[in-house]
Amino acid sequence: MSTLQALRGMSQALFSNLFVTLPIPHPAPGLAEKIFIVTGANQGLGFEACKHLLRIGVGKIIMGVRSLDKGEVARKELLELSGRRPETLEVWNVDMASYESVQEFAKRAESLTRLDGVLANAGMMTTTFRRSEDGETTIVVNVIATYLLLVLLLPKLRACPSGSATFTVPNSSLHYVASLKEITPEKERTIFDRLADKSTSDMKDRYNVSKLLVLYATRALDTHLKQSVLAGGGQVIVNTPNPSYCKSQLVRETDQKPPDFVARTPEMGSRALVDGLLGGPETSGQFLNNCRVCPGASFVSNKTGAKIQSAFYDELIQKLDSIVPGVSKNI
Repeated sequence: MSTLQALRGMSQALFSNLFVTLPIPHPAPGLAEKIFIVTGANQGLGFEACKHLLRIGVGKIIMGVRSLDKGEVARKELLELSGRRPETLEVWNVDMASYESVQEFAKRAESLTRLDGVLANAGMMTTTFRRSEDGETTIVVNVIATYLLLVLLLPKLRACPSGSATFTVPNSSLHYVASLKEITPEKERTIFDRLADKSTSDMKDRYNVSKLLVLYATRALDTHLKQSVLAGGGQVIVNTPNPSYCKSQLVRETDQKPPDFVARTPEMGSRALVDGLLGGPETSGQFLNNCRVCPGASFVSNKTGAKIQSAFYDELIQKLDSIVPGVSKNI
């Protein structure tokens, strides 16, 4: 992280939150036939994104939640607010801290008549080191399980009748202030091993690093997915929009809480996520800020970034194949 990049990211966030009003999602032709998945759908930005999708006429939404009870409460509220029919919303269980749960969720999605997009909104921020599966929980949830879900769903997404589908992962301007210390490739240990080491983990920077890794993974996967389109497969758009800092439950496990006056409402932030979910091919592989393609931090695309991205993508593919042998063939 350079001081210049940190200032750029923070000024971008302040300007966006204080002076930019994001466009309200509007209805579009064909939405009534489409089916979308939204994870983390029972509260915050995920809940607000569902409200927008119902309002603009999306045919069906699968609400991915950890707690079915809380999911059903949210579903009832969404149906009352929207006036939509009960079959418009389904609540499915998924725990992004469990690889088995992610696999079961993806397997269930195969039964859908179609799948037009996934808003992989479920994520976490904490300054406390905890382990899930084979790694630190933030990295497992925000990165590994998120892209495991994508790769498992790729055959279904490619088969979308419209010819293209979208996988959207929320990002953050905090990737500008992420330290490269724990993710710069080295011979002795893998990136994932270092991030899983409690004795050396910088948990105050962990969320920032996770969002930087999301951007590297999105860029790398986009390159490979475009090659599959050239080989005759359906197009899968992967993008990573920034809703910016919002008044939500995300920061409940940290002491890193900016003043509320600089925070967006969850409804405003969700506009950015829905924009990404409905985004076109020009958004694939891109970081989006204020509903526009944005280059992101300089260390995303410079020589240092290219080196980290290449090493990290190789590790990610190996990790996914270790969880589900051969799953990378879906790419």
